[in-house]
Amino acid sequence: MAFVTANWNPLGDAFYRKVELYEMGWSLKDGLRDCHVAAAPYGGPIAGHLHSLRNARSCLPGAIRCPLTTFSPIWGPQWKSGVVKQLGWTVGDDLLCVQEDGTVLVYDLFGSFKRHFSMGNELVQSHVLEAKVFHSPYGTGIALLSGTFRFILATNIEDLKLRRLPEVPGLQGAPSCWAVLSQDRQSKVLLAAGPDLYMLDTTACTPVIPPGLTPQASSIVHMAVSFSYKYLAFFTDSGHVWMGSANLKDKLGEVETKMKTPPKQMAWCRRPKGQQPSVVVMWEKNLLVAGQCQETIQYPFVDSVLVPEMDGVRIISGSHHELLQEVPAACEEIFKIASMAPGALLLEANREYEKESQKADEYLREIKEQDLLGEAVKQCVEAAGYEHEPETQKMLLRAASFGKCFLSNFRPELFVHMCRDLRVLNAVRDYTVGIPLTLPHKQQSVSRVLKHWACCKVQQKEEADEVIARAISVKLGETAGISYSDIAAKAYECGRTELAIKLLEFEPRSGEQVPLLLKMKRSQLALSKAIESGDTDLVYTVVTYLKNEMNRGDFFMTLRNQPVALSLYRQFCKHQEPETLKDLFNQDDDHQELGNFYVRASYQEGKLETRVSLLQSAVDEYNKAKNEFAAKATEEEIRLLRFQRRVEEEKGERVLGCSLHDTLHCLLTLGLHKQAEQLYKDFRVPDKRYWWLKLTALAEKEDWEELEKFAKSKKSPIGYLPFVEVCVKHLNKYEAKKYVSKVTPEQKVKAHLAVGDLEGAAEAAIERRSEGEVSLVLSRCSATTDRTIVDRLNRARAAAAKK
Repeated sequence: MAFVTANWNPLGDAFYRKVELYEMGWSLKDGLRDCHVAAAPYGGPIAGHLHSLRNARSCLPGAIRCPLTTFSPIWGPQWKSGVVKQLGWTVGDDLLCVQEDGTVLVYDLFGSFKRHFSMGNELVQSHVLEAKVFHSPYGTGIALLSGTFRFILATNIEDLKLRRLPEVPGLQGAPSCWAVLSQDRQSKVLLAAGPDLYMLDTTACTPVIPPGLTPQASSIVHMAVSFSYKYLAFFTDSGHVWMGSANLKDKLGEVETKMKTPPKQMAWCRRPKGQQPSVVVMWEKNLLVAGQCQETIQYPFVDSVLVPEMDGVRIISGSHHELLQEVPAACEEIFKIASMAPGALLLEANREYEKESQKADEYLREIKEQDLLGEAVKQCVEAAGYEHEPETQKMLLRAASFGKCFLSNFRPELFVHMCRDLRVLNAVRDYTVGIPLTLPHKQQSVSRVLKHWACCKVQQKEEADEVIARAISVKLGETAGISYSDIAAKAYECGRTELAIKLLEFEPRSGEQVPLLLKMKRSQLALSKAIESGDTDLVYTVVTYLKNEMNRGDFFMTLRNQPVALSLYRQFCKHQEPETLKDLFNQDDDHQELGNFYVRASYQEGKLETRVSLLQSAVDEYNKAKNEFAAKATEEEIRLLRFQRRVEEEKGERVLGCSLHDTLHCLLTLGLHKQAEQLYKDFRVPDKRYWWLKLTALAEKEDWEELEKFAKSKKSPIGYLPFVEVCVKHLNKYEAKKYVSKVTPEQKVKAHLAVGDLEGAAEAAIERRSEGEVSLVLSRCSATTDRTIVDRLNRARAAAAKK
């Protein structure tokens, strides 16, 4: 095992290793010192551009012959365009060349020119000082620093929208360092200017302070963002490396490097589920790895370029291509000196078995006694995936296969899948291909590879649409991270609309299907898909598109065939476009809804004549719809409005627009009894309702004399207990007592109790011989003050009980 750990270096609780991937075949006298170099992530292609004044040549990726060759590039022709400030790769592995005048040239993997675009006219004069290519949730972005020290940002070059970020107060020169962060699906620029640190977004420039930064530091001279954009590292003028979260809320650690010279480059070296964060810092002839502990690892060095990866850092020089990473936990457990981990014991057992030694049995027994044989097999399989040397992989897989033989219930999928993955990885890592993929890269890139294959497949014009769609569906299935809409979009770009529609049938997200269908002018299908999704916003999107694209008649006819869309559009028109709603009802001959529309519209009008005209139109529509009730009710509303107008003109009281009930109440409160009587008769208001209205209105007005006349006018249809209760409610028991005698015998007790006449209530209860009413009166009596009444009621109760 010594040869496996020979290149391991300890740092805190973890180990780091530097693995040589390739010897580079290019011959550069000065290495990469005079080159702009950009390498795509996930072991992707490398591009370089010599910016020597005497010999400015381009080094496009080796893709001109073999897209991903990283060891023997083909030199391109003399560079005849502008001064290149930065190179970068898109998420689709297109090469971006950012020029000094803000023009960005785009090349494909094969070195062929695709297109160009500008980052703003102002850069023609002010020029680009610095540029960075970054990957955001929306795609590939570019950030520029202009000669006027303003930042210009584009988060997605495929949908170019330039954003000019706010000025930094007091910035008179280029910042000492800056980086692009991606937080909450928003791209921001973090910059250091002297002792100050600022966060720029589209709306504001905010000063920020990293927590726990050493007081010895007076400025930040370099910064680096992690591959996942979750972590941030600073190098200060005091030689300290500060590590923390990208939101600057948490500090992970700080290390003194004893090097005060600003580094050429910094990169995070953190693998998924790693034990500690670490940063690689590079100077002219020195490379240092700093972690959370105060220790560091140092390597002698030549001019190189650091390429951050999700599980480490690629180091590319003029002669070598290496990978620096934290040793994965499974490898550490197995190969660490004196390790007693199950995987280490199983590896030793297999070695002894191959030597035909009985020690193999001893090691196996030790593992099985701890019931860890299954765990040992899994460790060996996992560790094999992280190793780069095929011989080490075979050694670990042989040990896993040996351990499997002693397990009855071990599922073989883990072993089989790892063997398959390693065959793929070893094939693409071969120097004739030159793609240094690691297992985490491969797991992350499966969806990208399949998507790229599918996009190439749709360009094969010799095959039928049905055949291609079926082949893509079988190959991709439901693989996570693949959008069929992207593949369909590629098919549409190639002029294969029917194939694109077939592919969209496999897309489970309607939100991805509908926009592309609209782009392909398949609006009817888009509307059907939107309705099937149940997403009202999506339906509104399609309906709005149809409204803008079709003439009015065709638009309405289309909606008639889709009841859900029609209903939603009616709801929209009800609040936003009422006249359009009226046209819809007219076209459908929906007289009932037209009547409802005119009624609602009438209440939006201030003029009586207009309101009456609209209500009359509603009556006509209700008659056409044979809705006699609605027509009659609307006619009565017209009569009521005209009556209210006459009252307003004659008496000067505002009652227009009130309901029949409120109008009657208002007239009675104002003492307009004749008008109230007329309204009562004209609209055939029920007697009980009218008597209640007049009773409450006169009581509120405290017109007791008129109330008494009203009570004597004829027999009350509501009885006289309400008169008693209303008078008591308005604190006039004197008036209430006038009506007690008129109350029916069944309500006498309640009436006497309402006015506080306990004696009268007792007499009425005894007279009616009602046990319930006797109990009610007793509950209102006091044992001290009403003793006589209580005794009388008790005697009556006892007498009734004897009978």
